[in-house]
Amino acid sequence: MRIGISGYGQMGRIIRQKALAKGFEVPEVIDPHGAAAEVTAREIASISGPLDVIIDFTHPQAVVDNIERCGQLKLPAVIGTTGWYDQMDRVAAIVEKTDIGLIWSGNFSLGVNLLFQLVETASLIMNRFPQYDAAVHEYHHRHKADSPSGTAQMLGEIIIEKLDRKKAVVHELKGRRIEEHELHLSSTRGGSIPGTHQVIFDSDVDDIILEHRARSREGFAEGALVAAQWICGRKGLFSINEMMKSVIGGADYREYF
Repeated sequence: MRIGISGYGQMGRIIRQKALAKGFEVPEVIDPHGAAAEVTAREIASISGPLDVIIDFTHPQAVVDNIERCGQLKLPAVIGTTGWYDQMDRVAAIVEKTDIGLIWSGNFSLGVNLLFQLVETASLIMNRFPQYDAAVHEYHHRHKADSPSGTAQMLGEIIIEKLDRKKAVVHELKGRRIEEHELHLSSTRGGSIPGTHQVIFDSDVDDIILEHRARSREGFAEGALVAAQWICGRKGLFSINEMMKSVIGGADYREYF
């Protein structure tokens, strides 16, 4: 597989390293400002050779234009850039018009996406066990700007959708007790704590905790490369949730790992 990487920051570099280690080719690295020797083009429209897929980890201001270029070149795309979701209708129109395949996610970590699937299943099971309350807590280092994390909010959305007795997510209680229909999503920031997300099901007699701890950014790169393999040969706009359900349920899942 011949991969083009759009955006050669920290994530782009890790993706290139892992792709080469897996035996993939990376003939094109696109970055408008990058000075690294690996950079081959300033924009997607300037690439010189054939590619099978583009992986984009750039900026919200650039990503939709990048998707348009991918459409013009009939290139499937993996979009790990965040912050553009208010333009989802425009992207869907580009994908439909140009008949390419595109997969997007705010978090391509395989482990996190496996956690999403586990939490969805666990929430459905817990509908039969009302003695268990649910909560979400996440820890991150002191330099993380957002709180709660986007991943924690996605976990909250899954629980609200699948666990019938929870109807709303609350982040701050402001001196009051939590209501039975509320899901408390709390955060801790400090030191160099690695990104950690917990989903807690708690009863009077025990608790069940589903936890993911990120050790490095390599998990994001691994997921992006799985997505790159998965999207080749497909047409349409997909979220990573659709890919995960396909890979988990497919007899051929081993081809991606």
